Amino acid sequence: MDEMVLLGDEALALGAIDAGMSSAYGYPGTPSSEIMEYILEYSSSSKDLFATWSSNEKTAYEEALGASFVGKRVLVTMKHVGLNVAADSFMNSALCDINGGLVIAVADDPGMHSSQGEQDSRYYSAFARIMCFEPRNQQECYEMTREAFDISEKFHIPVMIRLVTRLAHSRAVVVPSEKREANELHKSDNTAGWRLLPALARKNWAKLLEDQTDFEKYTNESEYNPLSINTDFTDFGVITTGLGRNYYDEAKIELPSLPSHLHISAYPAPKDKIQKLAASVKKIVVIEEGCTFIEDYLRGYLEQSIEISGKRNGAISLTGELNPDNIRGALGLPKREGLKTEMALPGRPPQLCKGCPHADTYAAINSAREEFDNSIVTSDIGCYSLGALPPHKAIETIICMGASIGTAKGAAEAGFKPVVAVIGDSTFLHSGISPLVDAVSCNTPMTVIILDNGTVAMTGGQETILPSSRLKSLIEGIGIEPDHIKTIVPLKKNHTENVDVIKTEMEYDGISVVISLRECLETARKRKKAGGNK
Repeated sequence: MDEMVLLGDEALALGAIDAGMSSAYGYPGTPSSEIMEYILEYSSSSKDLFATWSSNEKTAYEEALGASFVGKRVLVTMKHVGLNVAADSFMNSALCDINGGLVIAVADDPGMHSSQGEQDSRYYSAFARIMCFEPRNQQECYEMTREAFDISEKFHIPVMIRLVTRLAHSRAVVVPSEKREANELHKSDNTAGWRLLPALARKNWAKLLEDQTDFEKYTNESEYNPLSINTDFTDFGVITTGLGRNYYDEAKIELPSLPSHLHISAYPAPKDKIQKLAASVKKIVVIEEGCTFIEDYLRGYLEQSIEISGKRNGAISLTGELNPDNIRGALGLPKREGLKTEMALPGRPPQLCKGCPHADTYAAINSAREEFDNSIVTSDIGCYSLGALPPHKAIETIICMGASIGTAKGAAEAGFKPVVAVIGDSTFLHSGISPLVDAVSCNTPMTVIILDNGTVAMTGGQETILPSSRLKSLIEGIGIEPDHIKTIVPLKKNHTENVDVIKTEMEYDGISVVISLRECLETARKRKKAGGNK
C-alpha cells in the first residue's frame, strides 16, 4: 500500500476504516476531534460506512453498542473527560457479550492544553477490566486499531485505544495494510448477554473475571510489550508506556550501559514480563505519559525490596507532558540547558476572536449586572469560557459540560438572586437539557442564556447536532413559559435593547431562557469561502 502522512488521530481513523468498520459515532473534543472528521470525510463518498456526531459521548457510546449488537464493527470517539459522560454505558458494556467489534478511542490531554483535567483513561480500562492499547507512534495507531477490533470480537469485550495530545496532533508516515471486508449483519445470538438484569449480570461479571487470565496471557505474549534483558547491567531497568518510549529512545543513547527495558502498549499489564525485569535489576524507572498507572501497579504487585522510581518520588514531574528533557534526571543523565534570553516575553492568554458574538453578549450581561447589588454568572466549557478573562470578566464558575445550569439552580435555591447561567448551543444539547428540566420542575428563579453561534466552535467548528431554529420549540416543550423565552442578536448596535431583555429576565421570579443568536465568525467565514448559505 502507498505510504501516507497522517496525524495520530487520522492514522487511528484509517485503521478503523481498513479493519472493516461499518459505523462510527463520537462527540467533538480536543484532542480527539480529527478522528471523526477523517471518518466523516471518508464516509461522504462511501455508501458502506455510516458516521455521525452525536449529542454527547453517552449517546454516542450507546449508538455504538446498537451497531455492535447487530454484528457490525463500530468505533466511538471522545476525549478523556468525555469518557466521564459515557462512563455509565461504558462500564456496563464490559459485561455485555459484545458481538461486532467495538473499539472506543479516547484522547487524553496531559498538560491540559485544552482541558480542565489531566485524567488518565487507562484507569477506566482497568476499572472496567477490559483490554487497552496505547500506541507510541502513528503506525501503531493504525495497527493497534485493527488489532483492537479483532481482540474485541475474540473476547467479546469493548477495547480501548488511548491516545495523548502529542501523538494525536503530530504527523508521521503510515504504511496501511489491505482493507478488510465489513461484517455481515447478524444480530447477537446471545441476547441474555445484553440484558444486565442482576441475575444475568452476575454471571457476566463472573465470566469477565475468568477471562482476565486470557487477557493477561495475550499481553504477556504480545509484540506490543517487548522485553529486553541486559544481564551485564543491573543497577536499574526501565519500563516505558506509550509515548514515553519515544523520549526514552532519545535519551538512552547517552547512557554508558543500556538498561533492561520493558515497553508496555497493551493492557492489562504483562505480569510475567514485569517479574522477569524485576528479577534482573535493583531498581525500576517508570516513564509513562499521564498518571502513575504502571508505577502504582508495580508498588502493589512487586516485592517491596525493589526500588521504584518515577513520578511518585519526584524523579519525573507528576504533572504535565513528558518530553526528552524532563525524563533525563530519572535515568541519571544531567539536565540539558535550554535556550536563554534576557528579553522578558509578554504573556499571551487566549482570547475571543475579534468581533465574536460572545463578546457582545458578555458586554450586555455585564451591563445588566450593574443594576443589581450582587449577582452570579455560571458558565460551561467552550469558547465562551474565555469570558472569565479580561476584558470581559463576566463569568465566575467553569466546571464541566452542562454544569452551568445545575450550579446556577443550586445557588438560586440556596437563596441567592439573581443567578445567570451561560451555556453554548452544542453544550446545551450535550448536557444542558436535563438540568434545565430540573429547574423547570421547581420553577427556580434563574436565567439561562444560551450562546447560540450555530457550531461547536471550540473544537474546530463542527456542526451542532440540531439547528438553531429548533431550540426555541425544544425549550417550550420542556415547559418554559413562552413569555420568558427571549431571543437577542448580540451586536453592538443592539446593546441597550439586549441589556433591557437580560435585566428584565434576571428580575423575573422564575425560570427564564434568553437565546443569544448569532453565527460564529470563523464558521461564517469558512461557509462563505465554500460558497455555502446559512
